[in-house]
Amino acid sequence: MTPTAPTDLVIRPVTAADYDDVRRITCAAYLEAGYFEAPDHPYLRVLADVEHRAEHAEIWVAERDGVVVASVAITFEGQRYTDIAVAGELEFRMLAVDPTVQRGGVGRLMVEAIIEHARSLDGITAVSLTSGSDMTRAHALYHSLGFERQPERDWWVRDEEILLWVFRLSL
Repeated sequence: MTPTAPTDLVIRPVTAADYDDVRRITCAAYLEAGYFEAPDHPYLRVLADVEHRAEHAEIWVAERDGVVVASVAITFEGQRYTDIAVAGELEFRMLAVDPTVQRGGVGRLMVEAIIEHARSLDGITAVSLTSGSDMTRAHALYHSLGFERQPERDWWVRDEEILLWVFRLSL
């Protein structure tokens, strides 16, 4: 991956040296957005376990001036971190942008890089993701990039009252 013009943002694979930044950014982004009421929510432990995620998914980070400002996990059908991808789909999960730089286009550039990457892969014909039904800012981003809701694929998180919406972009 190369720097994404016209900014100074570099999107690249995660390294072990980035894990603490990814953990901090991901948990902060979800808490700041109000998706969890308390910092001891069980899903925050999942988000914080970057080491496990890196073993079972591809993680990218966005870096600006040597500082990690965002991260995302990429998976495919049948992989451990895959929730909804079927054959021919690249799924991305846990997209998180540092709250201090949100609304600056970092999330958009990350998703654009994912789409570009998916287009370069043999056998991949779509990009899919899930998003909490209350994540309206994220929904606006996905719609603006051409993703369409797939309500027939929506699903509920077990033991919680969280409806996850599925979005898909045909390539």
